[in-house]
Amino acid sequence: MVLNQSTRGRRPTNNNDDLEFETSELAKPGLHARKVAAKLLSAIVERGTSLDGLLDRTNGNQAFRGLNAADQALVKAILLATLRHLPVIEATLSSLVDKPLPSGARALNHVLQVAATQILYLDIPDHAAVDLAVEQAHLDPRNRRFAALVNAVLRRLIREKDVLLPKIQASTINAPAWFHERLQAAYGTQTQNILAAHAHEPSIDLSVKSDPQIWAERLNGLVLPTGSVRLPGVDGPITDLPGFDEGAWWVQDAAASIPARLFGNLDGLHVADVCAAPGGKTAQLALAGARVTAVDLSRNRLKRLSQNLERLGLDAICVEENMLTWQPEQLFDALLLDAPCSSTGTVRRHPDIPWTKNIRDIEKLADLQERMLRAAFKLVKPGGTVVFSNCSLDPLEGESMIEKVIATDDNVSRIPIDPVDWPGLESAINARGEMRTTPAMLPNKNARLSGMDGFFACVLMRNV
Repeated sequence: MVLNQSTRGRRPTNNNDDLEFETSELAKPGLHARKVAAKLLSAIVERGTSLDGLLDRTNGNQAFRGLNAADQALVKAILLATLRHLPVIEATLSSLVDKPLPSGARALNHVLQVAATQILYLDIPDHAAVDLAVEQAHLDPRNRRFAALVNAVLRRLIREKDVLLPKIQASTINAPAWFHERLQAAYGTQTQNILAAHAHEPSIDLSVKSDPQIWAERLNGLVLPTGSVRLPGVDGPITDLPGFDEGAWWVQDAAASIPARLFGNLDGLHVADVCAAPGGKTAQLALAGARVTAVDLSRNRLKRLSQNLERLGLDAICVEENMLTWQPEQLFDALLLDAPCSSTGTVRRHPDIPWTKNIRDIEKLADLQERMLRAAFKLVKPGGTVVFSNCSLDPLEGESMIEKVIATDDNVSRIPIDPVDWPGLESAINARGEMRTTPAMLPNKNARLSGMDGFFACVLMRNV
């Protein structure tokens, strides 16, 4: 029941390749949604297609966009749960068959995985998951001969899941091999805690303009060491919560709120945010009293940033530029570079990342980050501060890259972060004075209230 490893990581030319479906109506309610889920799962794990790209309501997969809102929500829930637990699901299904399926039966694997996800992890009637998977096998000429097997395996899974699942979970590394190896090399014994955190949906964190304790009480949340307000869950749209319309807060993971706070006093300083969209960190800088210039390559993303700032009642100058070649009229007092990265620190929110990225992606992104960081120092005054950050867990995109820049540029020095300034997050600051958060931090008895995104951040200075 294991997917063909050689096919993982390939990049499709667009989000719709080979994913269109017949226009004829499928008889059983919910069947088309399961078929879409299985096809999209295949696109993600076999061809490295981004989940967000597939589910984009404007430019995403055509079959997904053709579903009604309820079925779209179901497909998204199935895919998120499957990707969070895929190695466990694969191992569980493999334990229920006498011999592996033929190598050409990958499409059947995805049918079984989608059904198993519903049985093991979602609040969906077991019989519905089985019946629709069997029907799906019948409809596919490649899988028709396996329909009886699908029925037998899934019904056995229903009978044995309460005993079988804990055993499989205890003996299975719930991550692709390459990702586990990178985590193990960087975090050692903490790796299992990070992977355990990835198995749970993240909470919703808010950055508030003022009075976090008051907003925590109003929204039934709790205040984190970052000053963020964490919500245990939200029923309905986040935009319906008190405070949204008046711009009292914005959604931002607690870890993502850290980099902008590392500057210290910004009152009156001219600060550039050079990878600014969608604007959470820009808002923090403006709220701290800085005169902010927000720079981004994308006009559409800058438009979204402007809209977000308008709701919050905050101002920034927006500039559509490539920071690598940008030549502003004046140098800045400080600069925030939250660089493009592999996003491996956000697996709780984007569980497709371990299946769509690989070490080659990380190496390429680390090279880009180095070039961007070296360019950043040309944009600040002598004595100016640069905060570098990203949401990768991999040291190649953080600690190692920073060491390389400092070692090869006498004009750059590190300003250590003082743990005393970060009560509750002292363990996130390494011996060199850099900030490194992981999803295993901020433990709580309620898994939904635990953790934070994996972030790296450091404070640097242009010497002359």
